Amino acid sequence: MAENENQNDTEQLEAIKTQLEEAEAARNEANQAKAALERPTADKDARIAELEGALSEAKAQVQTLSEAKGKELEATTAELAAAREARDQAMTKYLTMAKALNPTIPDGIIGGDTIAEIDQSVDKGKAIVEAVKKAILSEEKDLAAATKVPAGAPTRSGIPTEGMSPKEKIAYAVQPK
Repeated sequence: MAENENQNDTEQLEAIKTQLEEAEAARNEANQAKAALERPTADKDARIAELEGALSEAKAQVQTLSEAKGKELEATTAELAAAREARDQAMTKYLTMAKALNPTIPDGIIGGDTIAEIDQSVDKGKAIVEAVKKAILSEEKDLAAATKVPAGAPTRSGIPTEGMSPKEKIAYAVQPK
């Protein structure tokens, strides 16, 4: 019986060893499968970390560029405002000079916001002044022709009163004509 028990124990021990070896093999297979699954996950995690780092850098660059462009925009806007102010002053001076150089043109005619507009209004004003001058000269000629006065003193008519006495002069003046 002791042999039987020993043999049973040995068989059981062998069965346990076999089960243990099978469990060890299954565990190794599971570890290998786990490692095979963890490798792509680890690779993906590394790639995600790399991309997140690149994204953070890109965001920082965008922020820096945005701030720089904002400052550039402010500077450009200030330069533009200064240029507009200088242009407005120059246009005002040009308009003043155009009026001063053309005193025969009435004030309301010369105007404009650009050099071309001011020049055009000066030309228009000159044309108006010329038309008015021509009209005035024409009227003067017509008036002069209508009211022509002969040169020299007018001829006298009637009898001379130089040799008459005062009584004769009075009689002559009282006569009906």
